[in-house]
Amino acid sequence: MKSCESLGIFSERQILSESVTTEELLSRIDELNQRDDIDGILVQLPLPSQIDTKKVLLAVDPRKDVDGFHPVNLGNLLSQRPGLVPCTPAGIMEILKRSGIPVEGQRAVVIGRSDIVGKPIAMLLMHKNATVTICHSRTKDLPGVCREADILVAALGKPGMVTADYVKPGAAVIDVGISQLTVRADVERYFPGNAKRMEEFEKKGSTLIGDVDPASVYPVAGAITPVPGGVGPLTIAMLMVNTVRAARLRRMP
Repeated sequence: MKSCESLGIFSERQILSESVTTEELLSRIDELNQRDDIDGILVQLPLPSQIDTKKVLLAVDPRKDVDGFHPVNLGNLLSQRPGLVPCTPAGIMEILKRSGIPVEGQRAVVIGRSDIVGKPIAMLLMHKNATVTICHSRTKDLPGVCREADILVAALGKPGMVTADYVKPGAAVIDVGISQLTVRADVERYFPGNAKRMEEFEKKGSTLIGDVDPASVYPVAGAITPVPGGVGPLTIAMLMVNTVRAARLRRMP
């Protein structure tokens, strides 16, 4: 909401009870779908366990689906038609563009095959003429496959999994994962000699880490996104872009 306010975009937060039913939530989404003054709908995930998340996401009007999760928008992405692109993959592409990292003709490896990040970012990279490989937990010789990458996107959700033996020297590494470290020994392992991280851990009882082991990978990678402060801010920025795009697609002939 702060980002919306800073850009002059009207926003409205609707907080429901944790005991809300799928039917009640669907009814609320239908109301928002019908409102002409609302151009974008964002369902904050994860939803309570009693909610049918897929059913809820499918209920959002594709024209207002600023997350870009609806099958209609994913289909538009596949066929390169105008639509709303998932925010994190769009943010990754913006990072590569603004960092001057070439994509065309490069070998890109994506670790993770989720509908939210893995598959969409693979498609976006392919649209920019990269040669793309999608890996997952059952890929044989995962480190060896990853070492072929000029651009490595880590989006598997396993903290510190990607170490130096996954990374070609000079490769661009995009760390999408975000997890909490709550054990001092883990903080000392992943952030040796990092006083700022230890101070944060002492204060909060935790600190954040991505899928990449920073102490191992930083000396090898040519460029790397930090966690926090890397992909996250660009995801929010692309959410704002999608909101404006949704308004234009709905209102302009």
